[in-house]
Amino acid sequence: MEWLKISTSTELVRVQAEDIVFVSADGNYSDMYLFDGKPYKMTFQLHYFDEVFKTLQSNMFVRVGKSLIVNKNYIYIINLTSQELRLNGQNLRSEFRLKASKDALKELKARIEQEGEKR
Repeated sequence: MEWLKISTSTELVRVQAEDIVFVSADGNYSDMYLFDGKPYKMTFQLHYFDEVFKTLQSNMFVRVGKSLIVNKNYIYIINLTSQELRLNGQNLRSEFRLKASKDALKELKARIEQEGEKR
């Protein structure tokens, strides 16, 4: 269990990495969604989270296009036709349905399939 410490000029947020379901870009801000389904607006661009997640020993996060980073452990369905990514899991209060480009989803699908072959 790894903890992330995200510090801004006005607050410190400590969160278990596995509790983060996804982070989406919102201009100069990012919305971090935890398993409770609520968004937490952070004063960081998405590339900040990209760098922070790379420091984790077991990095379960993957960038999906320009505006989304998801926790691979919550990926349930990747649908290229509807350009939809569904996230679900045991401790999630609800299912997330996210839109992404077909190219970004194709790349994610291939990556997940390759990881499955390595096991």
